[in-house]
Amino acid sequence: MKLLERVIKNSQSYQKRIVLPEGTEPRTLRATEIILNENIARIILLGNPVEIMQAAEECGVNIKGAVVVDPKTDDRRSHYADMMVEIRKSKGLSKEKALEMLNDPLVFAPMMIKNGDADGEIAGAVNSTGDVLRPAFQFVKTSPGVSVVSGAFLMFVNDPHFGHDGILVFADCAVMPDPNERELAEIAVTTAKTAKAIVGMEPRVAMLSFSTKGSAQHERVNKVVEATKIAKEMAPELKIDGELQLDAALMPDVARLKAPESEVAGRANILVFPGLEAANIGYKLVQRLGKAEAIGPVLQGMAAPINDLSRGCSVSDIVNMVAITSNQAATSFE
Repeated sequence: MKLLERVIKNSQSYQKRIVLPEGTEPRTLRATEIILNENIARIILLGNPVEIMQAAEECGVNIKGAVVVDPKTDDRRSHYADMMVEIRKSKGLSKEKALEMLNDPLVFAPMMIKNGDADGEIAGAVNSTGDVLRPAFQFVKTSPGVSVVSGAFLMFVNDPHFGHDGILVFADCAVMPDPNERELAEIAVTTAKTAKAIVGMEPRVAMLSFSTKGSAQHERVNKVVEATKIAKEMAPELKIDGELQLDAALMPDVARLKAPESEVAGRANILVFPGLEAANIGYKLVQRLGKAEAIGPVLQGMAAPINDLSRGCSVSDIVNMVAITSNQAATSFE
């Protein structure tokens, strides 16, 4: 895919520091070897150094060049603990408890990012989404003006007439079950930023519904209409329109009939679904029946790029997500 080639090439020039908390996990180690050999990013592995080197040897990989950090002995622990206590002072977090929490690489990694010792994080090959995101929410938090974290999928469809030369971005496919109007608007705006940062596309955001421009009346339609208004207020420079049915968003002939005045209808490259249920079903339908390549979820809305892997991820998935995280760090968080 030309896009992934470009993302990797950009990542090679950025040389961002990506921390991988699952330092002994075999796929992570194999991905680390590829990333280092291809000079895609600088890698920080978390865990016991002896155990990491032993695991690498068992996998038959060379991870020379990776920085190995032991969260249980690192000399920054006290400083990180002080930061955690300050961040969570309203919750009564003690330094003793913070030091105990830092034994967990999934806590140590966000603190590295918070302190400027790393630029991004990838985890989830052997940990649940909740375990990956909880410390990120607690200590890195969301971007200014954003209250929700969401997940976008890059969908490579088999027809260049759709989206951006065959690339569509779907959201939110991973996090928010039933966003309210404000949250849905934030998802739209942050997805546009993600698409611009990673794909380089000029965003045209369709706010999806089962109605187009008042063709149906329902409270769920009203939610999308209101979210569209809020999104336009949040980012007046973006092309955002709704409510639109899927065919009106993607098909020019349908758009001419249903939404002839729209700048987005018939030409959308970002599809914002009204809820997680529709989004998750939608991306999997396109992936499985349409034979599209789905990359993600790319988490968005965080104050720093922290991405969650599927526990069924492949080595190439990890390599690609490191490159994507590097691009996010270079283009969205500086």
